[in-house]
Amino acid sequence: MNNKSLVMLSLAVLAAGCAPKKAEEAVVAETLPSVKVIDAVRENVPQDAVYSATIQANIVNNIVPQTASRIKKINVEVGDFVKEGQILAEMDRVQLEQAELRLKNDETELGRIKQLYSEGGISQSDYESLELAYKVSKSSYQNLLDNTILRAPVSGVVTARNYDRGDMYAMAQPIFTVQQITPVKILVAISETDYTRVKKGDKVSITADALPGQTFEGSVIRLYPIMDSSSHTFTVEVQVRNENRVLRPGMYARVTVKFGENNSVVLPDAAVVKQQGSGQRAVYVVNGDVAELRVVTPGRHFDGKYEILSGVEAGEKVVVKGQSSLKSGVKVEVI
Repeated sequence: MNNKSLVMLSLAVLAAGCAPKKAEEAVVAETLPSVKVIDAVRENVPQDAVYSATIQANIVNNIVPQTASRIKKINVEVGDFVKEGQILAEMDRVQLEQAELRLKNDETELGRIKQLYSEGGISQSDYESLELAYKVSKSSYQNLLDNTILRAPVSGVVTARNYDRGDMYAMAQPIFTVQQITPVKILVAISETDYTRVKKGDKVSITADALPGQTFEGSVIRLYPIMDSSSHTFTVEVQVRNENRVLRPGMYARVTVKFGENNSVVLPDAAVVKQQGSGQRAVYVVNGDVAELRVVTPGRHFDGKYEILSGVEAGEKVVVKGQSSLKSGVKVEVI
């Protein structure tokens, strides 16, 4: 065999050895990423928002007399439930008894003068002067009575007692604090973006960490008229009837405010990816056999799903599995 024949034979052998490798590379090049997709659908999404707040008494009354005086009697203790008008304490009665004597004297004198006036025995100005003195005595007596016998202005619970019987009340602290807890109130700071969505009379639900498993219903009774410029929130006052008195001032509570429903596209958590660096949320949408990255605007997150406010339309095919290795514009195989 001559040299030319040997060269031709060697080239043929090399070509035959390389052919399987090229064919294998071609098969690898044609393998496409496999993805699982779902059809984007619309659902009615509850627009609930949960806010943290502290339960407060509906009314807080500090029980004090008008002037310094000695405490003669204490009738209630901390933790006692009292009714409106119930006597809580009694102060020294000396000034009250003196005022009562003056009132009786002025009342007797007025009755005598009234008879003389009707008979023309005294002038009208003298009569009116004595009548005024009687009214002043009556007003003074009533004021001393209210500040000597201290009554509960509301029905509620005694939450503080700062003096004992025999102490001289020195106008430093209230003798008692009475808080009305039927109902209680909660002041909720709500985002200004929801300002137009809250109305007086709206129903809310309340849970308290101290009372697991129990849910209470309340209603919005007042919307405060100004915004907090630092937090961009406005205050909503919620009232809870609390007839069984289990909610107590100071408890930590969560208030769920219902803003109705939105009919929105809903996708599972697995479909939504967070883009590194920007923090934006995105999904892969498959058009034909090509994956396209879409930035979306998420809304509420509930039950392992996202409400999608923009970026995806109902009926589009969204990748829920296999997107970790995808890039926008690549061809994919749907499984």
